[in-house]
Amino acid sequence: MIEVTDLYKEFNGTPVLKGINAKFENGKTSLVIGTSGSGKTVFLKCMLGLIQPEKGDICYDGRHYDEMSSDEKRNLKKEIGMVFQGSALFDSSTVEENVMFPLKMFTNQSYEEKLDRVNFVLNRVNLENSNNKFPAEISGGMQKRVAIARAIVMNPKYLFCDEPNSGLDPKTSIVIDNLIQEITDEYDMTTVINSHDMNSVMEIGEKIIFLKNGVKEWEGTSNDVFRTDNEAITDFVYSSNLFKKVREAQLKEGL
Repeated sequence: MIEVTDLYKEFNGTPVLKGINAKFENGKTSLVIGTSGSGKTVFLKCMLGLIQPEKGDICYDGRHYDEMSSDEKRNLKKEIGMVFQGSALFDSSTVEENVMFPLKMFTNQSYEEKLDRVNFVLNRVNLENSNNKFPAEISGGMQKRVAIARAIVMNPKYLFCDEPNSGLDPKTSIVIDNLIQEITDEYDMTTVINSHDMNSVMEIGEKIIFLKNGVKEWEGTSNDVFRTDNEAITDFVYSSNLFKKVREAQLKEGL
């Protein structure tokens, strides 16, 4: 579990996060949503230790980040997998080399051991026999699956995803959503996703946190979205006519 308490962050005197409190549970997929400028990317970077907040506490399964030594923070990084918005693959490296990168950085395993693990995770994301391909030779959806394979190659406790469906077509987005959900369940990971994709919110949003102007405006599940009276979240989620119709149908049926 990741627990965030009273998190504040500002840039040049301008507050970006204003006292965020949140809990992210093991084995669950949590989505952080909000408009551009709401603070969700800064929030994610604070949890990753990439940005130092002015105030607040981030606790990983009872371990307070601010109280960790340098070695403990390094060990924590081994427990974290990250899927970046644009996949962030190394263009001049093969799929195998991209996925093996964390193993080279953080382990002393033999090449054979590293290769066995790479092949295992590539098979898990349905990319077997893609080892020698380069990112430019595979589709955007396949690139995202490579990024997921790299994120889980160290068997992490915590998985962070920044807009994992960015640039993907709706069908491929569903595949990526399902894959992330399956892996979260399989590895009992704590998964936190920044997303604008309302399909992701409805399909895999076991917990949803909505940020607005640096404040946690609303928290609930995808089912709660249909019942809430909070105008900020309903305006955000139902800006699409499709979701307006879905909500109207749900309310009409008394669900």
